[in-house]
Amino acid sequence: MPAERRRVVVSEFLSLDGVMENPSWTFPYWNDDVAAFKTEESKPVEALLLGRHTYEMFAAAWPDSPDEGAPWINALPKYVATTTLAPADFERIGWNARSLGDDVPEAVRALVAEPGGDLLVYGSAELVQTLLEYDRVDELRLLVYPLTLGEGKRLFGTVPATFALAEARALSSGVVAMVYRRRENA
Repeated sequence: MPAERRRVVVSEFLSLDGVMENPSWTFPYWNDDVAAFKTEESKPVEALLLGRHTYEMFAAAWPDSPDEGAPWINALPKYVATTTLAPADFERIGWNARSLGDDVPEAVRALVAEPGGDLLVYGSAELVQTLLEYDRVDELRLLVYPLTLGEGKRLFGTVPATFALAEARALSSGVVAMVYRRRENA
């Protein structure tokens, strides 16, 4: 059942030193606990918000994926933060997507105001930083992996944001699952 108000939920895989880029390093830790956390987050989701790079990577992988989650992710509407992809590009690539347009924070505000379930962001560091800057993130769902990478794109930049811890649990693989929700009036 959809929430009273749509929420923007950011879901990320992070190393201990905050790297989120190219999360192939997460594969050895995948197990039923991680899968359950990811399944739980998907239940209220009715659309994806993606940065251009993440969209292009996902659109190349998911449509033909044998993964059991592929039908779900393929069916979701996708809204893409891009200034370089034209409507013809979306038609060519396909995958049920459209651009958020030139004013991403306003487009996301409008999507949140529509009826429906959550809007989920995977990856998309620049998009997440923009959403944080404009106070458009309602929840962070972070899986923190027990390794450091030393280099790579980090999720959090210089934008200050305040969240309250709603849940933290250690998973059997050593990954820590954390849920932070927007702290109202912080």
